[in-house]
Amino acid sequence: MLAAAAGACACAVLTACGSGSRPDGSAGAPTMTAAPLISVPVPPVSPRVLRPAPAGLQSAVDALWRGFGGRAGIAVRAVDEGWTVQAGGRQRLPQQSVSKLWVAITLLDRRDRGLARLDEPITVRREDLTLFHQPIAFLVKGEGYQTTVGDLLTRALTQSDNTANDRLLTYVGGPSAVRAMILDKRLGDIRFGPGERLLQAGTAGLTWQPAMSLGNAFAAARARLSPEVRTAALDAYVADPPDGAAPLAIADALARLARGDLLSETSTRILLDTMGASRTGHARLRAAVPPGWQIAHKTGTGQDLGGRNAGFNDVGLLIAPDGRRYAVAVMIGDTTRAIRERQQLIQSVARAVSTYAGPPRGPVAVPMHVAGDPTEAGAGGIY
Repeated sequence: MLAAAAGACACAVLTACGSGSRPDGSAGAPTMTAAPLISVPVPPVSPRVLRPAPAGLQSAVDALWRGFGGRAGIAVRAVDEGWTVQAGGRQRLPQQSVSKLWVAITLLDRRDRGLARLDEPITVRREDLTLFHQPIAFLVKGEGYQTTVGDLLTRALTQSDNTANDRLLTYVGGPSAVRAMILDKRLGDIRFGPGERLLQAGTAGLTWQPAMSLGNAFAAARARLSPEVRTAALDAYVADPPDGAAPLAIADALARLARGDLLSETSTRILLDTMGASRTGHARLRAAVPPGWQIAHKTGTGQDLGGRNAGFNDVGLLIAPDGRRYAVAVMIGDTTRAIRERQQLIQSVARAVSTYAGPPRGPVAVPMHVAGDPTEAGAGGIY
């Protein structure tokens, strides 16, 4: 089991899931805390028994989607029973840090083919730093931070560390290697962007410069842009996101991952266990998971402009006490609804899955917001 640690973030006027706590001369290194032990079951591949989707779940998902203000998509795929429920699930929406999943699968696919090792030493240098949420940056000093490929995987998935993920992206061969994996495994309508730095700079209306990875340089450069430039850049991103994906495609990919179709059994377990130890998005899917259920998930949060957000997502596997598994993707691509309402939509989908598709249970109290959770601060591209 890989270990994880949580990162901190703060938002600026045009917030991006970013951190105001970037390293300086007096900054201390974050301490790593042990993640809870979680093991998501990976049963042997067996023929699926196709059953119709629960009518109550389809009705609930339709109502949630219609009642939300903004562009959103919802998809639920029963891993073991074969049915699918969706509303708005075919439109391409910004993934933001959900796309870290595809880097992870590319890495573990290379591991399965003998081309990568999780215990391989790797160095993170100053020139590898990105922007927004990058707690590993506190550790990069002098000649760089020496760690392992597996540690970067843990940080990328459980902390949504942008620098850890982009360093892994370089290690596996860059964006073209991830796109090749998506094509080779026929994951469908899933795009992979140019990497965190170029994606976030373009979304803000900036051209990336290496100096933007230090301190508040990116936020300062963005603040100098006119509102018209920022709005035009955000409009262009939302209209045709380079990291866009259809919720249906993501739910299908997660279902195939759970069935062992994408990776070896060992690599599948590594990935699901790491996703199960995620510390981000405490007020999203995880907040509505009933006792006895398990979750393995990845969040994504895009940049804010005023009261507008472009990307507020949570995707993952919900595992019922009886072992049945459901791949869920809830993606909000463009909205002016408050964070609390975005969280409520995502929680409501998880609650509907456990109510209509899971075993009988009593009512569940679902918190609307987790105070002090930096992953819900409305920042961009990191969670």
